[in-house]
Amino acid sequence: MNSNLDPTALFKLSYGLFVLTAREGDKDNGCIINTAIQVADSRIGFAVNKQNYTHDMIVSTRECNISVLTEQVPFSVFQHFGFQSGRNVDKFAGCNEPVRTQNGILYIPKCTNAVLSAKIETTQDCGTHTLFVANLTESKVLSNDKSVTYEYYFANIKPKPAPKVKGWVCKICGYVYEGEVLPPDFICPLCKHPTSDFEPMNR
Repeated sequence: MNSNLDPTALFKLSYGLFVLTAREGDKDNGCIINTAIQVADSRIGFAVNKQNYTHDMIVSTRECNISVLTEQVPFSVFQHFGFQSGRNVDKFAGCNEPVRTQNGILYIPKCTNAVLSAKIETTQDCGTHTLFVANLTESKVLSNDKSVTYEYYFANIKPKPAPKVKGWVCKICGYVYEGEVLPPDFICPLCKHPTSDFEPMNR
């Protein structure tokens, strides 16, 4: 890696979070993306990881919707659209009232402040991602709630990791002593072995 490049500097760029949806035949699908921008009056650009099933559907059909998520979006939306593949799961199963735009593609009506329908004009291979440039065919505002940013997501929506417990585990019976320092005269209350049979927990 180039020593002049600090990858964390890219985190300072302003990113939004969106649900990108597509439809091919009778199959609906969607995924989370974080790169979508206006590039002209009625033209947008967005990048999609090539491993996403939605990516392949858009390459094939040349149409999609983008739901602009708000700060009210629950973590479950990211779990549902970002942590599982549409190749194996019907991401819209159980959706009682599907909401489609004029192009027939579903969008996310809740926790969304706008929906953009687009038809692909050009693509650019960017290695792991494809950059799509598309013309808007329909767009509408759904609410005035603030759009969620990547920074807001990490600070307020994504659950914080549980703190790692510091302690010692008995190699004989598995008893865990919680604490930074194991007293030298400590005896395991379960198997009665001394501190020499304890080892630090993985941290």
